[in-house]
Amino acid sequence: MAAGLAAGAATVIVIPAAAQAATVSVFPIPGSKLATPQTQITFRGVSAAELGPVVVTGSRSGVHAGRVAGDSDGQGASFLPAKPFDTGETVTVTTQQDVRNGHSGSFSFSVATNAPSESGRGFAKVPRVRGDVLHFVSRPGLIPPAVRITKFPHHTQPGGIFVASQAGPVQSGPELLGPWGGLVFFQSVPRGDSATDFRVQSYAGQNVLTWWQGSVSSGGTGRGVDEIYNNRYQRVATVRAGNGLLADLHEFQITPQDTALVTSYHAVRWNASSLHGGSKQQDVLDAVVQEIDIRTGLVLFQWDSLDHVAMRDSHVPLPRTRNRPWDYFHVNSIQPLSDGSILISGRNTWSVTDVSDQTANTNWVVGGRHSSFTMASGARFAFQHDARLRTPTELTVFDDGAGPPAVHKQSRGLTLRLDLTHHRATVLRQDEHKRSLLAFFEGNVQLLSNGDDFVGWGQQPYFSEFNSRGREVFDGRFVGNTDSYRAYRFMWSGQPAARPAVAKRVSRHGRRVFVSWNGATDVSRWRVVGGREPTSTTFIASHRKTTFETTIGLPHAYHYVTAEAIGSHGQVLSSSRAIKG
Repeated sequence: MAAGLAAGAATVIVIPAAAQAATVSVFPIPGSKLATPQTQITFRGVSAAELGPVVVTGSRSGVHAGRVAGDSDGQGASFLPAKPFDTGETVTVTTQQDVRNGHSGSFSFSVATNAPSESGRGFAKVPRVRGDVLHFVSRPGLIPPAVRITKFPHHTQPGGIFVASQAGPVQSGPELLGPWGGLVFFQSVPRGDSATDFRVQSYAGQNVLTWWQGSVSSGGTGRGVDEIYNNRYQRVATVRAGNGLLADLHEFQITPQDTALVTSYHAVRWNASSLHGGSKQQDVLDAVVQEIDIRTGLVLFQWDSLDHVAMRDSHVPLPRTRNRPWDYFHVNSIQPLSDGSILISGRNTWSVTDVSDQTANTNWVVGGRHSSFTMASGARFAFQHDARLRTPTELTVFDDGAGPPAVHKQSRGLTLRLDLTHHRATVLRQDEHKRSLLAFFEGNVQLLSNGDDFVGWGQQPYFSEFNSRGREVFDGRFVGNTDSYRAYRFMWSGQPAARPAVAKRVSRHGRRVFVSWNGATDVSRWRVVGGREPTSTTFIASHRKTTFETTIGLPHAYHYVTAEAIGSHGQVLSSSRAIKG
């Protein structure tokens, strides 16, 4: 029903949502110059059945055949070309849809010219020091980095500690520690690979373990995959970046819609002649953010830094040699926000950007050369990681500040208050380590449910917890100088599908059984049974679970022995294989 209007007022016509023409978001975005030859063409806001005919024409490669695949939520679809596009060509897409930023349902994008990717290994094994790894009789092939607790927990948040060693000293991989630092779970990744961002997330209504693993370049970018494991330590899914790219180490965020936000890097030839020392054929890294449909592997969203962030915004100079592409932006965190927008951290532009999930356009920026907020004294950050909005007015970052060049004397966990009325950012809280650590890369700040901050110090081998008053209430570190990209504290309950491991040793001290169960969180005691047959169940000995590996003495020799994991209610959780005793 129309309301009366005052004389001279503009006429406003409100169209009910159901009657509005559907507007479709597309990726690559119209006008993008950064598509890969293997790109799919994403349509969001229309189902596969409603999409209608799609004509895709390359200015060099001609009309492309292909097929349409639907997204698992029924809210989108992708045209999958049967052959790649040609480098440097313009691709025109014609549809019957109302395409955002298109023209009469049509839009176009260009295919970038690829440049050589970053080469070299980013992490050499750290130098060995005494006690830097753990050894187990029952699991001789498991050699995780050792941890030392330097400040024992005092009024801390319950839960285990999640880290992922990137450089050995012997094996690298995701590592779960108990509240007091004892090993609970470790999984080594293939030799030469690293693991990052090991944590608990929710997928398909269940708590799962997630991490990235792959190779790391000398420039600090990754080429790998993202893994999802259930509480029995079985792989649920492997998530890969789309459009011919590889998943990068910096972010793997599962959204409430069971999609995945991932980072990637695309080395391209780019015109940087407007910059001092730049050329028309500059090798530049385009930082890429993608949303992936985990069930189908399709790309639902893509943001390319070179489409939206000027190279002159970088605080990192052009490389002196031409054998490495210029990493002018360096994306290192993504956060999906409740309004549908996406928060992106650019390390090398010192900026945190809120972008539209429909157009990939910038909504606002905190920090950097073009901040939407005036940065108050102490609020400026540099080379930051892990930007998160805790509330609409509270932003946290791990402020590395180490460069190069170094901007701060020490790194810090930083919480900023954002005044949305006056567009001003002020310091609300700082977490600083007593040892005055300075991290040149990596790091994170996790808000715990009790109001504490759990801080991973990135390149520095420490992880700490601070209460709401900024007091350090827990601190630990790797014994060696290895690092963990991020560190977290989470509640976790795991019962491995694999059986417990058992081994026997005979020495002048007698016969002993060594037993462990990698990843088990609910074992209260170990019970040893045995007899003349492998299936014998005569009770021999019992011992409370101690550390990762429990040692149990045997009174004398037995033909066979088996170790049983006993839960808190006396139930048998699992049994090892029978070994000769």
